[in-house]
Amino acid sequence: MDETETVALGMQLLWAGALMLALTLIHSLGLAGISRLLRLDPELLKKRSFDSQAWGLMSFLGALLFLLHFVEIFLFAIFYVLIGAIQGMEEAVFFSASTYATIGFTESFPENWRLVGAFEGLIGFILIGWSTAFIVNTMNRLREG
Repeated sequence: MDETETVALGMQLLWAGALMLALTLIHSLGLAGISRLLRLDPELLKKRSFDSQAWGLMSFLGALLFLLHFVEIFLFAIFYVLIGAIQGMEEAVFFSASTYATIGFTESFPENWRLVGAFEGLIGFILIGWSTAFIVNTMNRLREG
């Protein structure tokens, strides 16, 4: 590996790490905000019954989590456009969404930034899992009531 390849690898890993930290912070703040907005305090949830109102709450929770993930996908798409890896926002959002969701339509991605794309898949996998745990935890607390 020559010096140019080492620098390129280092840049990709640096950007991937920075994006991972930023998205983890955004996701954490997003979940805290959703908890406050929907009043998902564990003690309050235990006092509620699992009725049609609870189904509405869970539906709204799902919509807000979808929006949070879309914001995260969109931030990666902006990054790809800014570095010139992808031309056009529609293509960047498509690439980012398919990578974030680990579907993997990565054929058109430039080789000199492909590690960032791979890390987006890992980050997306972790954040989607975190959201799933959040939903399951909320459902369990509702059922305890």
